[in-house]
Amino acid sequence: MTVSVEAGLSFDGALERLINNIEGILSHEFSRVLSEIRMGKSRKEALKDMSTRCGVSDLTALIGALIQADELGVGVSNVLRVQSVQMRQKRRQRAQEKAMKAPVKMLFPLIFFIFPAIFVVLLGPAVIKIIEIFGK
Repeated sequence: MTVSVEAGLSFDGALERLINNIEGILSHEFSRVLSEIRMGKSRKEALKDMSTRCGVSDLTALIGALIQADELGVGVSNVLRVQSVQMRQKRRQRAQEKAMKAPVKMLFPLIFFIFPAIFVVLLGPAVIKIIEIFGK
């Protein structure tokens, strides 16, 4: 969408291009927004309704920035560019958080399932030898 707006398409044209090229729930939501705009609803109202319907924090932030840019007359392409950078940073932070939690989640199976099997394999022959030596 950013590329389309920077290439000279209007916001509505970029939305239409996005709808035609991408499939999924978000595409259907943007299609609904575009339909509402064409039926006479203001862009601000249509986008706010989409934000309310979806309830996704990243999408709400994007829509808030788009509405503010529309009200202040700021270029939409700049807003889209900044928002895309921020969303990538948030996604990276969430991935890092999940990566930090992974060792804690792996600790239980490691201690109770993997370590005992390793101990049996490593210490089993030694225990058998000790039993044979003391058994005689």
